[in-house]
Amino acid sequence: MRHRVFGKQLCVKEDHRRAMLRNLAAGLFEHGQIETTIPKARAVQPFVEKMITMAKRGDLASRRIIEARINDRAAFAWIVDPATTEAKKTAHSLWELPPDSAIEHNRYGELRKAPRLVQHIMAKVAPLFAERAGGYTRIIKLDKRRVGDQTDLCILQLVGKEEGPQVSGRRSVRRRTADKRTAYAAELRKKPATEAAATPAATEPAKD
Repeated sequence: MRHRVFGKQLCVKEDHRRAMLRNLAAGLFEHGQIETTIPKARAVQPFVEKMITMAKRGDLASRRIIEARINDRAAFAWIVDPATTEAKKTAHSLWELPPDSAIEHNRYGELRKAPRLVQHIMAKVAPLFAERAGGYTRIIKLDKRRVGDQTDLCILQLVGKEEGPQVSGRRSVRRRTADKRTAYAAELRKKPATEAAATPAATEPAKD
């Protein structure tokens, strides 16, 4: 029996599940959106939104709780090559890069110093939702499946960081159906006006 068991188990042990949720949340805060499976996205969504609500308080207690719940790695850990152009850097993230003085590399090109993830959440993520009471993330189902087990994939992203309504690059079936209905209703509205304009001329009696 599932007495006092909260949430989905995702078929993994407790330690594995906790580490997985932390890594998913860190990737979401770092890049603005992540691609994962639908069960994982639904499992990490409340975990992320609770941390954003806590970060909006901005006090020391909230910062310490967030540090305990997430891996405080470098917020821009994907920057490993100091010779990489700005275009390539920004292509991996939806956030603006920090100034060059905030990032340091060693002689091997590995990241040595960068803004911490907790500071990034408190300074960049939380102010985006200062006027929002909840619902900081959304799930967008994709029209592709994961290679191997063919499970459905989705995108979990922060509200306000999306590039468009259709992340997959094409219109959805629901949008195409709505457009057809709108076009059909517009044609029906035009027909009575056309018929009313043509009827008086046809029924007008001939003059002697």
